[in-house]
Amino acid sequence: MTGFIVLATLLTLVVLALLLYPLLLRERKLHVGSASELSIAVLREQLGELDEQRKAGLLDSGVFVEEQAELEKRALEDGTKPLATKADAARKPALAALVGLGVPVLAIGFYVWLGSPEALRPAPATDAAGNHALNPQQIQNMAAKLAERLQSNPDDGEGWLMLARSYSVLGRYPESAAAFGRATTLLPPNAALLADYADVVAMAQGRRLSGEPEKIIARALAIDPRHIKSLALSGTAAFERGDYPSAVKDWRTILTLVPADSQAAQSISNSIADAERRMGGTQASPAQEVPARTAKSGTGVASVAGTIALVPEFVSKLPAEATLFIFARNSDGSRIPLAMARVNGARFPHAFKLDDSMSMAPNVKLSSANSVIIGARVSRSGDAIAKPGDLEGYSAPVPLGTTGITVTINGVAK
Repeated sequence: MTGFIVLATLLTLVVLALLLYPLLLRERKLHVGSASELSIAVLREQLGELDEQRKAGLLDSGVFVEEQAELEKRALEDGTKPLATKADAARKPALAALVGLGVPVLAIGFYVWLGSPEALRPAPATDAAGNHALNPQQIQNMAAKLAERLQSNPDDGEGWLMLARSYSVLGRYPESAAAFGRATTLLPPNAALLADYADVVAMAQGRRLSGEPEKIIARALAIDPRHIKSLALSGTAAFERGDYPSAVKDWRTILTLVPADSQAAQSISNSIADAERRMGGTQASPAQEVPARTAKSGTGVASVAGTIALVPEFVSKLPAEATLFIFARNSDGSRIPLAMARVNGARFPHAFKLDDSMSMAPNVKLSSANSVIIGARVSRSGDAIAKPGDLEGYSAPVPLGTTGITVTINGVAK
């Protein structure tokens, strides 16, 4: 936007120069020399033309003498008149000043009236994905205002959908599910909307897809049998209830819809391989093979467990209502959490266990990794996104199935 302002200023200056130059130049020329000097110059030019006509035989001597006398008389009369009055002299600078001030004022006025002055305002901060970087409090305030507006306009389907997504970002899943329910009754049938609705209902009931979420997923697939998120949720629901053939069927459909070399395809292939092993040893095809897993927990679900500790010098820095986030990341360098737990009012040392039921997405699970790094962060804002000043600590890479891990919070987020 700075470039636009500079360009607009330059263009305004060019227009002013084009308008003012003739005014100022004319004023200067009119004051160079006296009126008599100008008359003499004109007389000489016209006498020269008469003389050339006489020499060419176009004028006889009598006519030449008469025309010469007339020109001399006119020059004498013109020489007695002032070339510019004081009023004229004063009017030229005044007009130049009026133009110099009027053009910018009119340009700005017309832009405010007809243009987009809001575009000159600094753009709000964005995150790495280009989205507006609103903090939780701003989202909370916006959601509250939107909820109040919907009380007087309860048939605004788009408004309910926006409120549902806002509540979801804030982690208020029961309220988000209720808002999604209102939106689905007001908006046209849409597989993506229903899939998001099912996802939020599952979060509201402890990350379980059984029951109402499965019914919503079935509605989504009835609208679009090839909708990727709906297929993923359907496969995960089948996996949770032990129906591995149905899970594999849904997930294999996804593989026909996504690029073979994408991260989504790799994640789905991992899930298929896990389901096929649980069916009794059916082997995945070579394109779907994944590295062998390390130890599993006694329940048959991949997990890691241990204790979160806090260095003594951080005890005084601990917020009164500390929110502790414990998460596992793939040790291959990926930043996406494979599993996460939130603990309100945490006290240290704190025992933890992470497994597939705590995954952040249906098909990005702890069991998709061979080894993981365990992170722990005390959030001052209560937000899952790290903020400067949060207390944090990380483990070394540990194999899946490891217990007795100790993660010491000994650093401060920058």
